[in-house]
Formats: sequence, C-alpha cells, structure tokens
Amino acid sequence: MDGNNEMKTVLAVRDMYKSFGETKALRGVSLDLRAGEVLGLIGENGSGKSTITSIVAGMQKCDAGEVTYLGRAWQPASMIEALENGIGMIVQESGTIPGISVAENIFLADTDGFKRGFLIDRKAMIRAAQVVLEKIGIRNVHAEDMTQRYDIQSRKLIEIARVMRKEPAVLFVDETTTALSHEGRDILYGIVNRMRDEGKSVIFISHDMEEILRVCDRLTVLRDGEIIRSFERNEYNEDEIKACMIGRKLEGDYYRNDYEDSCLPEVAIRIENLEAGGMEPVHDFSLEVHRGEIVGIGGLSQCGMHTLGKAMFGAVKAQGGSVTAAGGRIKDEADAMSRGIAYVSKNRDTESLVLDAPIGDNISVGGLDKFAVGKNLILPGREKAYVDRQIETLQIKCRSRNQYVNTLSGGNKQKVVFGKWIGRDSDILILDCPTRGIDIGVKQAMYHLMTKLKLEGKALIIISEEMAELIGMADRIIIMKDGRKSGELARHDRPQEADIIGYMI
Repeated sequence: MDGNNEMKTVLAVRDMYKSFGETKALRGVSLDLRAGEVLGLIGENGSGKSTITSIVAGMQKCDAGEVTYLGRAWQPASMIEALENGIGMIVQESGTIPGISVAENIFLADTDGFKRGFLIDRKAMIRAAQVVLEKIGIRNVHAEDMTQRYDIQSRKLIEIARVMRKEPAVLFVDETTTALSHEGRDILYGIVNRMRDEGKSVIFISHDMEEILRVCDRLTVLRDGEIIRSFERNEYNEDEIKACMIGRKLEGDYYRNDYEDSCLPEVAIRIENLEAGGMEPVHDFSLEVHRGEIVGIGGLSQCGMHTLGKAMFGAVKAQGGSVTAAGGRIKDEADAMSRGIAYVSKNRDTESLVLDAPIGDNISVGGLDKFAVGKNLILPGREKAYVDRQIETLQIKCRSRNQYVNTLSGGNKQKVVFGKWIGRDSDILILDCPTRGIDIGVKQAMYHLMTKLKLEGKALIIISEEMAELIGMADRIIIMKDGRKSGELARHDRPQEADIIGYMI
C-alpha cells in the first residue's frame, strides 16, 4: 500500500439513517473508507450492510445523513451516475438481462461509442466486450453469445465485467462470491488485490468468515442497523467477531459433533447409472442414500452436481438410468413431491420463491394437499394455522404471514423455502447450497435443523461448494468431476479439505 494513501479517506458516511416502513435498517451509521484498503462489512442478515452500499452506489436515498466522496458531497441519482464517477457495485441478486448478448449486457445503457449513424456496430461492440472479459481473466465466456446460454456463475462474471470496464476507484462487492465457482472467486479476488495495489478501495460484504478474514484489511461489524465495532487486521479474532455479529457467543456446536455411522439400513432414494444433460451434464452416476443419512456432494464449477440435484427431483429429465424413491421411478417434479422428495434450489430467488407474494402463500403452496379438504376446498383457518406453525418452528423474523418475501433478509427467505418443504413432512430433502448468502447465526440454526431431520430418519442430500460445510455435516462426501463420481469420503475417517481437493482436480 502506498504510504501516502494509507490514511487518506476516500469515502465518508456520517450519521446515516434509513427505514423501510417500521423497520429501521440504519441507525446513525458512520464509517470511513481509506484509499488502498479492502474494508469488510460483516453482520447478520438485516444488519444494514447492503443498505449502506446501495445508498452510496445510487440505488436508493437515505432518510438522513451525508456522504462525501473525494472530499465532496455525494448523492448520485443512479448507479449509472455513480459508476461514471468512479463508484461501482456488484449486487447480490442477478443483474444480467436475458434475451440479449453478453456484449450488450456489458455495454448496457452505454452504446454511444458504437453508433454509426442510426445503427450500432455490433461487431465492434463484441470485440470490445471480449477485450474487457479477457482483461480481468474471464476465458470461458464469449461476448457474441446470448446471455441465457450461461449459468448463474458465468452471468455473475458478466456483471463483474460490466462494472470493471469503467475501472472504478471504489468497488462494492455485495455477497458476490456466493454465486461464483472456485475459478470465478479467484478472478474476483484477483480484481480486489489489483485494486488494493493500485491504491483503489473496496468494500467487501460476505458471510463467509474464512473468506473475509483472508481478503479484508479491516472489518466493521454491524448489528440491527448500528456499527458495533471495527477490527484492524492485527486485532482479528474469529470468536470476538462472531460475538459482535450476533450479540452473544455462539452456544453449542456449529456443525455436527458425532463421527460414528448412524444411518438406517433402509434406502430412501436410489440413483442408478443416471445420464442427464444441460450445461453441467451428469454421466453414469449411481448412489444410494439411506434414511437417517446426510450425503454431501461437492466439486468444482461445471462438475455436474447442480444438474444432479435437479435430476433427482425430476426437474431435469433423465436421458438414461433412473432415480427411484418410495417404490417408484421419478418422472417429474409433481411425482417427486408425491413420493416425499423436497428440493431447495441454489437459485433461491428465481426458482424457490415468488418474491412479490406473501410469506404465507410461499409456504402454503407446497402443502395444499396437507391442509385442503378434499381436492379443492381450502379453509382459511387451516391454511393460516399451517403457515403459522412453520413461521414459529423456523423462527422466521417477520411482521406477519402477509409480509412480502422480497422484504425479508436472505436468511429469512431461506427459512421460508425450508418451511414450504418441512410443512409437507418430506422424507427426502435435496438441498442445493442451502446456506448460501445467510449469516453465521442462521447457518448454525440451519445445521441444527438438518441434524434434527437426520435423527428423525429423513434422508438429506447436501450439494455444496463449501468444503467446511460438507466436512462438518455429511456422513459421506461424494466428489464429482466432469459429471462423474470421482471420489467418496466417509465421516468416520474425518476427511480434510486436502482430501476433497485431491478428488476435485
């Protein structure tokens, strides 16, 4: 870091307040961002991290307070204006537009440089976009392709390219790594490190404690819209940081603390010689999962594990082989549900939830056959009781069952997804990145819930990109590579991350 930059304040937030209805998202927040540093913002879902960066980046206005950028008052009218003046933001949600090319997404709302009279020189735009992609190390995305051809991880890289082509002086990274593969994360870390070396600044938001301790030069902890404490790198203490985040020490075990074989002999779901297509194909995959067993499935990007999860639920049609449960072969999603299978998608906001609908509707839609009278009669009292039971059981933080899902934090959204399936008393749960984008306190609660379900005799398949999660929760870990099973590790052997990596690469 340049000594002249070390103490220079690039961005200052003073006494910032923001409310959403009755919810006070920010309560007098003040913070400084220095030149040449990576500042981590950490806290539970709903603590106010994303609210701060969204205001500074021009997505919304604060109710009170002020922001200065390079010594001047700062109040951008939009994210476009902010980026043009040197502040870029990579949002947590998907920010690409389907139906247009990668190049058009990268140069979205900024095509004047390619106009030739009334027309756009698309070949020139594609060439320029490819240069942008390659400059930041994105090799497997082609600027001329339609964006919907790519998976969520590659689309997130396209968003990163759109921001980085402007070479911002300040970059906000909001839970971006949860949508990235290992390769994508390395690309992003490279960008962050280069910006630091060039005397530029980054605010990095993440729930991954290991990641944020490694990446960030300084940490600021928020809770309930207030700054609790800041930690310089030489003050990092994981237990103290966690206690600041949740307002108490984490009690009890985080992951499971048992290592003996404890599943039941009955096979709950059987996959035999499965072949499935898509962007991440699966080849000749076989697996038996027993009642009372947690099987973890991991691998690198494009290994096929996410396609496997969809195929087990009937959401991707098998091209060969079979998936069987409850005495029959899975034909489609409705058939899977009727056989007691639940599926929690990695892409929560687009595949598991209706964001512009109440919590109650999102939970009850999965259990109509559980509380309806006959096939068609729904009694409101029975539906409300069904929904309220899930809200209480999962401790979903909300004003009422009528609150819209899009107003919830990431952790509470995930609890709504779980509520939809647990209410059905599903026997087999396929969980694709079940703790993606949720804070440490909610993660612990989710892990305890998974352990409880295991002890009740449920079969759980956890598909995860987090090796610590696989090691901490699974009875067996199946590693995939190029759509095939490349290795298997047993819990009683106490595998380490190096063992998993050996089968991944």
